[in-house]
Amino acid sequence: MGTVPFTRPTIIAAVSFLSDRLGQASFNHMVLRLRLGLESDIPSETTISVAKKADRLGRIAVQRTDERVETLEGTLGLAEAVIREAVQLMRREPNAESEIAFGRGLARDGYTVSFDDDGRPNLRAALPEELGLPAVDDEVHQLLKHFRFTEALGHFDQGIEAHARGDWAAANAQFRTFLEGLFDAIARHCEGDAKTASLTSENRRRVLADIGFLSETRNEWTQDGKNYINGLFKMLHTEGSHPGLSDEDHSTFRLHVVLVTARTFLRRLFYQK
Repeated sequence: MGTVPFTRPTIIAAVSFLSDRLGQASFNHMVLRLRLGLESDIPSETTISVAKKADRLGRIAVQRTDERVETLEGTLGLAEAVIREAVQLMRREPNAESEIAFGRGLARDGYTVSFDDDGRPNLRAALPEELGLPAVDDEVHQLLKHFRFTEALGHFDQGIEAHARGDWAAANAQFRTFLEGLFDAIARHCEGDAKTASLTSENRRRVLADIGFLSETRNEWTQDGKNYINGLFKMLHTEGSHPGLSDEDHSTFRLHVVLVTARTFLRRLFYQK
């Protein structure tokens, strides 16, 4: 399972934001600062639009994410270098859609941008680095593809897309549907369609507890319903505003919880004998 510092949607959002904010000269100068010899891939000629140059940069950054780059901030992966270039253009009060989308991407990946007294932006981890959300996202995607849980993967990606455009209700709905579909798929994988096809989603999770996939001793599933899985689904099912939290904060929180939970049980499925 590979480790990446930022997810693909955030890298793409960063490049889109750079395209919106930089003119020809500034964009060319940024490419030179990355010190990768990218001038052969991204010519400096003004006959090529900044949008097309940005598209090429985005493709390179996604394909060569971890390629090392010497920057003023030290040696970084190419994708991180691009992200940090974009961060330097952020403002305290963003109003451009591309900047807002980039900020949402950073939040999904567990990062935030703070500003010093002089207004300079600084990228920092909003969550413990050990959590490694981009790596978690990458692993979840790989495991979903490994088990061919195509429907669950589709709902998860639709949730991320909805989050990126700020459609919190749609994102929240897709995250819940994803997790429900994931447990349905795991039950079918473990017990087969004949035994699980006619069951409700909750009863499929009960089957997973009966065969020991969900642990009663760790309170993942209990007969009285007071357990982690049931509590999580009750939280994911709620709608409307949440006191003390913005819709964006809570939707991002749901994504993080669902992501870490999904990885835990996909890993268990992958490594079980």
